[in-house]
Amino acid sequence: MFILKKILTPFLLPPGIFIVILIFSGLLFLFKRHWKASIINCLIGIFTWFLSISPVSDIMLRGLESDFKIPENPRGDVIVLLGSGSHTGAQDLSGIGFPADDMLGRIVTAVRLQKRLGVPIIVSSGQVFKHKPSEVLIVRRFLIDLGVPLNKIILEDKSRDTIENARYTKVICEKLGFKKPILVTSAYHMSRSVLSFKKVDMDVTPFPAGLKTWKDKKYGWEDYLPDVSGFKNTCIAVREYMGLLFYRFAY
Repeated sequence: MFILKKILTPFLLPPGIFIVILIFSGLLFLFKRHWKASIINCLIGIFTWFLSISPVSDIMLRGLESDFKIPENPRGDVIVLLGSGSHTGAQDLSGIGFPADDMLGRIVTAVRLQKRLGVPIIVSSGQVFKHKPSEVLIVRRFLIDLGVPLNKIILEDKSRDTIENARYTKVICEKLGFKKPILVTSAYHMSRSVLSFKKVDMDVTPFPAGLKTWKDKKYGWEDYLPDVSGFKNTCIAVREYMGLLFYRFAY
């Protein structure tokens, strides 16, 4: 019964339920001799399944993460923490607003690094949309809750994307005399981030957070079932590859 539950559940939830509908409708069209509709529906269903399994999403993410390792002995005079989004209106233990999953991983990594080095943290994240306030105050509250002194937190709340993170952070570093910034962001986002900082002639030490892939990762049969997290990771990877392409030619 346990195995049956594990097999059936992925096909009752998105994206699995849509895969079932597509393939079933494709077979129904085949029975009615609507060859074109049958082939299209079945191919879309199979392709969606393909994109929603961990081995495929990991291959795509590995291309983004593999160039960056966690430094054994990181050295720097400031930590640059890039924003990733927060639930700005959510109630929390110490106030309103809670970091999204990836942002929470970045915060924890930055705090642990700050505890080791004792250097300031620049939180770089501005207001992207008018109806969504900047997350810097939420991040600052979490940093303080986790033990980072207030006087060690510097806020940069003008940037709307990664290239602006780099531009405005450079201004702060030049003003305050920081020469060796350590860049903390999600591992899959590091390629675009490092590229952005290079575009503004700023050298950083990459410190990836929340690695999703690793060498010799093992997979079981369950990893080949459709899963929303696998589909989400595939979408994340595609977005980053598109962002890298855009950043290379637009800036």
